[in-house]
Amino acid sequence: MSLGERVGLVVTTHEGPGPRLQRCLAAIAASDPDVAVVVVDNSGSEASLTDAPCANIEHVRVDNRGFGAAANVGFAHPAVADAELIGLLNDDVVVGDAWLRPLVECLDAEPAVAAVQPMLVLADTDPPLVNSLGVELDRFGAGSDIGYRTTESEVADRGPRRVDMVTGGALLLRRAFLDDVDGFDERLFLYYEDVDLCRRGSELGWEFRCVSASRVEHEMGASTGDLGDDRTFLQERNRLVTAARFGSAALIGRAMWLSIKRLRHEPRRAHRHAFLHGIARMPRALYERGVATWSRR
Repeated sequence: MSLGERVGLVVTTHEGPGPRLQRCLAAIAASDPDVAVVVVDNSGSEASLTDAPCANIEHVRVDNRGFGAAANVGFAHPAVADAELIGLLNDDVVVGDAWLRPLVECLDAEPAVAAVQPMLVLADTDPPLVNSLGVELDRFGAGSDIGYRTTESEVADRGPRRVDMVTGGALLLRRAFLDDVDGFDERLFLYYEDVDLCRRGSELGWEFRCVSASRVEHEMGASTGDLGDDRTFLQERNRLVTAARFGSAALIGRAMWLSIKRLRHEPRRAHRHAFLHGIARMPRALYERGVATWSRR
């Protein structure tokens, strides 16, 4: 069975049709011309994809309810609804030649793996620098990219490596996994939705991988560059929520203490609102944690 019969791709864009999205789609068309692509556009722009590089691209406009909501719309689109494997890309990602096959091979070889990411390399760096080899959390519940800004040449192992979490910027997921966890949690809006997805998957026994033999370039921050202080608000609020949902009592305490310390720093208003909104959402996160624990017994 060909990749085009097994795989569908979802590309999310908050910028809408333009040079960045065109570069992303052109690279997909050059690498995997037979794979159906759904572009989910929450930019609010009326512009159309007039110069799509191939015919099998669907352009869907939606209201801006965040990254996770846009991705979920793409996952459910009829063009990819029958795909066994679903790729997810931000519009600021440019895939490399044959990037998809190593990811597919990893999922074929390991049935317990829910999702696999390529090596993300920072665009326009010389020598090339790594953006992400997976995601990890520190003792305060803050997420960061594994291998960030190490040189690509230092990545000796190009085979599958086990990671606790994968980045939402570029990955390939099993449809069965998405059905199992019901997609992204849209309440987070932006940031930590990949952490939440993977942690919910881990609770159900799913595993995650990074395959560095698959390489894509990422223009880091290009898709969220207009957020301003909202970036701080969303990152800090969602860090507290995910800490409450998945962390130990000690981690939750450290996460709250870090938020309190940050109230003294700019942007103070964003930190204050993030702390208040995060605390307000914690009881629900703790309740859902209890429900998930009880359901696994």
